[in-house]
Amino acid sequence: MVILFDQYNLPEDIFKIIFATEQQEIVAKMLLRYMWQNSGEIGKTEMGVFAARLDAGEAVIQEKGKSPLQPEMKLSYNKKQFYDRILTPMRGMGMIEYDLYKKTYRVSDRFNKMMIKVGLMWLRELEKKGKG
Repeated sequence: MVILFDQYNLPEDIFKIIFATEQQEIVAKMLLRYMWQNSGEIGKTEMGVFAARLDAGEAVIQEKGKSPLQPEMKLSYNKKQFYDRILTPMRGMGMIEYDLYKKTYRVSDRFNKMMIKVGLMWLRELEKKGKG
């Protein structure tokens, strides 16, 4: 996945930097919230159920309020697109990791480590060009 950003207009929300659409941001936030509610780790089956609920349009993004003007809001997101555009990129960037032995997904700090590595690679490139 390619991350392009403007250093002078950097959003406060990491999801606005990583995902292209608002709907993708919402789904990614829902996934992380769901994982945090389960101690930061969910099984392969639970991930499938989460994706199926999104696909069926059963995922609630806003609870029903006390006023009739605040209806419950649900979100529908295609299951295949969830895996292709949300979960796979999050795994690839190190935000979520999959344990092959336990068959679980867990929230990871590898994304942060990779961003530090990218910064160090840039510093090395600057040093190489400065010497030559």
